[in-house]
Amino acid sequence: IAMGKLVLYGVEASPPVRACKMTLDALGLQYEYKLVNLLAGEHKTKEYTLKNPQHTVPMLEDDGKCIWESHAICAYLVRRYAKDDALYPRDHFKRAVVDQRLHFESGVLFQGCIRNIAVPVFYKNETEVPRSKIDAIYEAYDFLEVFLGNQTYLCGPGITIADYSMVSSVSSLVGLAAIDTKRYPKLNRWLERMAGQPEYQSLNGNGAQMLIDLFSSKITKI
Repeated sequence: IAMGKLVLYGVEASPPVRACKMTLDALGLQYEYKLVNLLAGEHKTKEYTLKNPQHTVPMLEDDGKCIWESHAICAYLVRRYAKDDALYPRDHFKRAVVDQRLHFESGVLFQGCIRNIAVPVFYKNETEVPRSKIDAIYEAYDFLEVFLGNQTYLCGPGITIADYSMVSSVSSLVGLAAIDTKRYPKLNRWLERMAGQPEYQSLNGNGAQMLIDLFSSKITKI
């Protein structure tokens, strides 16, 4: 496949950016990585908002065409550049299962858990996290434990883009809601399996720790 120039815009602490980095790495794609300092407002510049009116990260630029929203980016990358469909199956039912996990990560884990806590803490200087927001994380863990069942990965025996999306958020939440290995043995094993992937630390682990540290520096009471 003829490749244009790929540019990923993002910031390390952002889980969705890390999901894209893991997908790009799994596909063996070369790309330029441009850091966008959100706290300094670099995502609100005229140049950036012309490319992405929602002014979010990540954003992927492929030969001048822009796509934002990590789940859309990861699915696009597999459809456009993968040698096979393992990461995002073509089979209608298998793809539907991956899509369900992606929507769960987007709405429940990222929006419902991470963003729900991060926005008041980082942008409104709140220092306390209500218990109900922590309970929501454990409720999400309960579902993930069931989704995993007896499978190695979230959608079956092999890794899909759903695993990359989910691990980017779960690894960022463990500082707020630790995973009890007795209550969540399957989720714990899956997380260990994902952490054992080549380059995991540089692609996701370090950024997850950055977000955990950012939360710790701002939150005084949970």
